[in-house]
Amino acid sequence: MNPRYPIYVISKGRPKRCLTARELTEMNVPFYLVVEPQEENEYRSEWPSANILVTPFSNLGQGSIPVRNFVWDHSIKNNDKRHWIVDDNLEGFHRLNFNMKPKVTDGTIFRCCEDFTERYKNVPLSGMNYYNFCKNTDRVPPYYLNTRIYSCILIQNDLHQKWRGKYNEDTDLSLRVLKDGNCTILFNAFLCGKVTTMRMKGGNTGEVYEDTDNRREFAESLQKQHPDVATVSWKFGRWHHHVNYRPFKKNRLILREGLVVPQKINNYGMVLKK
Repeated sequence: MNPRYPIYVISKGRPKRCLTARELTEMNVPFYLVVEPQEENEYRSEWPSANILVTPFSNLGQGSIPVRNFVWDHSIKNNDKRHWIVDDNLEGFHRLNFNMKPKVTDGTIFRCCEDFTERYKNVPLSGMNYYNFCKNTDRVPPYYLNTRIYSCILIQNDLHQKWRGKYNEDTDLSLRVLKDGNCTILFNAFLCGKVTTMRMKGGNTGEVYEDTDNRREFAESLQKQHPDVATVSWKFGRWHHHVNYRPFKKNRLILREGLVVPQKINNYGMVLKK
């Protein structure tokens, strides 16, 4: 089973190391591979069967913000209700069940996320948590409510906010959604394997992360955008931002009118295979 809404994989400087494109191709999940024009030929050479979408701009020095908004507009023009925007350094997709995290082999978990999100009329952002953030030895709920959504994001297209700034764009958008009284859902039942930031060349590594004073600008930008909930501290050899999500605990999920939630477990045809 494949997702209902389009998946956009945004990539730069990684034609040979676009891990997400590799995984989705192996899973037979359709996606757009979004690249800048100066790298189009390299990506077409490496991914001849991919549905490549080329931006009308290049090297703007604004990180991923321009391409994120370009993707959003593209999805709106196609009359989609939502779209997925996914980083290019995801090593795989997994289902967490009975403290196991097996890798999935098709796009069913995307459809599961979509269907659950659309039970509610006030969830414009949802997404999958990182594989490493859900340990096999821990008890975790199927999802976390009202927190940040990173890297693998399902966005409602009529959301009035758009991507902005240069740093912390996902945290900033999540916070603006929450401050409007809406909810976010971060799925633990469905996970993505994320390569640690700055471990891979390309992407934002050189254009954004390395061009800072130990990421001080990175941390302070979020504090300036959200001084009521964001603070900055120095630890582990660099600057970090910290966000207090407790004020948003009062944001409650609102079921769509007339929705009948089935009591029976639906595994969407997924089975565990050795």
